[in-house]
Amino acid sequence: MLAPFRRFETRDRAKGKVMTVLGPVPSEHLGPTLIHEHILVDFAGADKIAPGKYDPDEVFEVALPFLKRLKSAGCETFVDCTPAYLGRDPELLRRLSKASGLHILTNTGFYGANKNRYVPRFALTETAEQLAARWVKEATDGIPPSNIRPGFIKIGVDGGPLSEVHAKLVRAAALAHRQTGLVIASHTGDGVAALEQLDLLKKHDVPPSAFIWVHAQNESNPEVHRRAAEMGAWVEFEGLVEKDLPQRVDSLRQLKQAGYLRRILISNDAGWYNVGEPRGGDFQPYDRLFTDLLPALRRADFTAADLEALVVKNPQHALSPFL
Repeated sequence: MLAPFRRFETRDRAKGKVMTVLGPVPSEHLGPTLIHEHILVDFAGADKIAPGKYDPDEVFEVALPFLKRLKSAGCETFVDCTPAYLGRDPELLRRLSKASGLHILTNTGFYGANKNRYVPRFALTETAEQLAARWVKEATDGIPPSNIRPGFIKIGVDGGPLSEVHAKLVRAAALAHRQTGLVIASHTGDGVAALEQLDLLKKHDVPPSAFIWVHAQNESNPEVHRRAAEMGAWVEFEGLVEKDLPQRVDSLRQLKQAGYLRRILISNDAGWYNVGEPRGGDFQPYDRLFTDLLPALRRADFTAADLEALVVKNPQHALSPFL
């Protein structure tokens, strides 16, 4: 039976500690935060991914200059969203955190998007309760062999309606959240899937504020963004490219004007050392949010307080545990 769920006000949760790869950090110390980035990814598939396919020293050498540049731009916290069976490497993240001076978070959970290509076979037959138990064990005991503990739950679903497997992943995330307090960040195919996930979480007594709608920019209907924000979910926009900058600014402006500035998260979704490509391929810089998006928002009449909400206060509240 599920333990009674205790609801926390955002201001109370923000006083807690967020788990980084170097240990817990008071949430008020996170500072400017990139809430959705990647160091390394391996797109081979869950049945093909294996240790020894890349040189962690080379990945460290490639990624560190980009992280140092990000730190110089004013960032303090970096959330690595690469899940298990897609290239998650907590020990590499720990090394990079020590060398860069950035707080770095890793995750637990399984990524079902792209038709379950990155879901291990056992997860297709295990129950939501069994999957949740795996994720809770990582949250409490650490991710083997590093014993580094995750700071959030990462799942992934395709566009709605949700498949049976993807609905199970959401239920598992809900159960794991209730036992760990970790926020659920879900790679989401479209607005239909986002709202369906929120409905499933509600049925498990998980508040919308414990859910991050990742890749909300993939939903073209701003009414769906507003609906999710009105429910209390975090609506996250990433994937910055120059040609999309005006549209991104407009989407954020619309949500702000509707009164939902405090439900928005922004990031780059950059990095991407691709296993199998020479030196990881075309590694994308992390500082574009600071050099491109924030100046564009200033020109669009976002105040200093607005920008602080987007890059400091909102991530701080979103990542603060519920327990």
